[in-house]
Amino acid sequence: MTYETIMAGFGGQGLLFSGKVLAHAALIEGKELSWLPSYGPEMRGGTCNCSVIVSDTPVGSPIIAHPNILMVMNEPSLDKFEAAVAPGGAVFVDSSLVPRKVSRTDVDAYYVPATKMAGDMEATSLANMILLGAIVEKLKCVRFGTVLEALKHTISARKASLLDLNVKAVTAGRDFILGA
Repeated sequence: MTYETIMAGFGGQGLLFSGKVLAHAALIEGKELSWLPSYGPEMRGGTCNCSVIVSDTPVGSPIIAHPNILMVMNEPSLDKFEAAVAPGGAVFVDSSLVPRKVSRTDVDAYYVPATKMAGDMEATSLANMILLGAIVEKLKCVRFGTVLEALKHTISARKASLLDLNVKAVTAGRDFILGA
């Protein structure tokens, strides 16, 4: 199976980090992968996205034309990428920040109030990890436990104190899907 994921939103929402965690989890599981960040010169506050491919077979190109997974954390990203999602794909929307619904009927849409959930946890910067937990639980692109292991390797030394909070956020995303 090949999972082609685009994670998109504003700079500063942790999208590139979410992609890095997913890619590292795939690496731990011995899968083929690609991680390609993309952001404008504005960085924090400007638009950014990253593409992550997780596959059982070699990845020929890091470019994703038609993702089968889309994670969006703002409305401009949904507007930009919704039409590109492959039929039968999955769209994960931070419903706290994106006021509209997915207009396509040939994809599965999941609305996760990630920013609100992160705020309730007093971890407003971890909405990205809540969405990642939801994606991993719903689609099984990597094992949930592997994501927790990947967090230990991807959180920088200066942010090591945030490991437990990241684990809590990923778990909250998983639990949201399990309860949905």
